[in-house]
Amino acid sequence: MSVRRLAKDQPASFAFSKATKAKVDWWIAKYPADRRQSAVIPILWLVQKQEGWVSEPALRAIAELLGMPFIRVLEVATFYTMFMLEPVGKTALIQVCGTTPCMLRGSGDLMKVCKDKIGPKDKLSADGRFTWQEVECLGACVNAPMAQINDYYYEDLTSETLAQIIDDFAAGKAPKAGTYVERTNSAPAGGPLTLADPKLYDGSAAKPIKKLPNAEPTPA
Repeated sequence: MSVRRLAKDQPASFAFSKATKAKVDWWIAKYPADRRQSAVIPILWLVQKQEGWVSEPALRAIAELLGMPFIRVLEVATFYTMFMLEPVGKTALIQVCGTTPCMLRGSGDLMKVCKDKIGPKDKLSADGRFTWQEVECLGACVNAPMAQINDYYYEDLTSETLAQIIDDFAAGKAPKAGTYVERTNSAPAGGPLTLADPKLYDGSAAKPIKKLPNAEPTPA
């Protein structure tokens, strides 16, 4: 595993926005006063949602807020790969899954599209709007190949559909998330071949229960 380091260029300071601070206080209040450090992960996430990444001044502000040594907050931020330790694209962070199911279904082609349109992986694009990464399994193997873009999953991709998605983001549009083939969630492409009658799972064929079993106490 490669060592994750903080970016060389750091901002001079960090401040919680009013909205972020309100959410931070809500998370801290969920824990006893002597366990407030338990809120470190959600607070790191809130900071990343505010700034787009987690800077060293932000880490120090979190450490001070929670009464933690700076190194402890740094350990958490560097352990979880969901925390970005350097600036990423302001328009889209594209994380292409490269694990076996996606690889077998063409994730290499998706990465080539990203390289051609954005540049080298793990690097901010020249215009500062895009970053792409290769990541490990994101848990949508049935709908491979896929990518997480910002907060959402884009599934059953081809090089053509991903190229269009990137173009749409660049044009200020909001491409739909989810599958890009004819399927519902993770059901078979083209529609289910078994359990095709909705009555089997929507509850409409169920008979009403007049009396719940064991609803009354058993006589002694």
